[in-house]
Amino acid sequence: MPRSKRDKKVSLTKTDRKGLEHKQKVIEEIQECTEKYPNIYVFSVDNMRNSTLKYIRNEWKGSKFFFGKIAVMKLGLKNADVSDELIERLEGQRGLLFTKEDKVTVCDWFKEYSTEEFARGGFKAQETVVLPEGPLPDFSHAIEPHLRKLGMPTSLQKGIVTLIGEYTVCKKGQTLTPEQAKILKLLSRPLAKFKVNVECCYLKDSGFESIIKVVDDSKKSLKKSMKAKDKIATQKNGKKAKKSDESATMVIEAVDSDDDVELDENEEDSDEDMENSD
Repeated sequence: MPRSKRDKKVSLTKTDRKGLEHKQKVIEEIQECTEKYPNIYVFSVDNMRNSTLKYIRNEWKGSKFFFGKIAVMKLGLKNADVSDELIERLEGQRGLLFTKEDKVTVCDWFKEYSTEEFARGGFKAQETVVLPEGPLPDFSHAIEPHLRKLGMPTSLQKGIVTLIGEYTVCKKGQTLTPEQAKILKLLSRPLAKFKVNVECCYLKDSGFESIIKVVDDSKKSLKKSMKAKDKIATQKNGKKAKKSDESATMVIEAVDSDDDVELDENEEDSDEDMENSD
């Protein structure tokens, strides 16, 4: 079928896709780093933020960070003189740090460094946030309709944003919705904490060393899927049991009705016998 010249692919994103050339470049950079730097560390990040990671990169200018596709990073380490245990630990949301600094310096720096960040949707709240009834002078009158859209019971009273009643933004242990996360950001309440966890390292002098014992992400997801399957199975079994109970009651009712019919027939026979005897 002929294709129309008017048919054009329109990309809705402003960023260009990183193709094979970019991946090949990353692999080559990792291979160069394995020769240049004596120490390699695998790290994970809690509450990842690009701006904070950029700050850490500036603080560690003599080192090299890689945080991207795991498959690409593994290809870079494949032919290098690196322990297989290090490559196996490179799973999930993890990155690589190539540096000349020793283990004590690296671990101490990242142990002390952490920053507070605004929570996003899906984050579990670490505390309960309750707003009392009354005026909210920190908010401009122009933002009041936006606050109502987010679910806050507000109104304008003499040009001041005012809470009509006490409002609970979030409860401890609750998973935040995007609306709750936006409200907390407007209130300047950072509940999340950006933290880099150094999990293991490969030192050319001493070899592989585990720093933090971590559960494999694949095992975590497997446990979650198993729990979900068990939940579905129990629900199905409950429905089957309910159906069997309903069918059992129907059988009992049917048996009772048959007994009544037999009794009626016996009564008719007895009436006929009485008439014949008369």
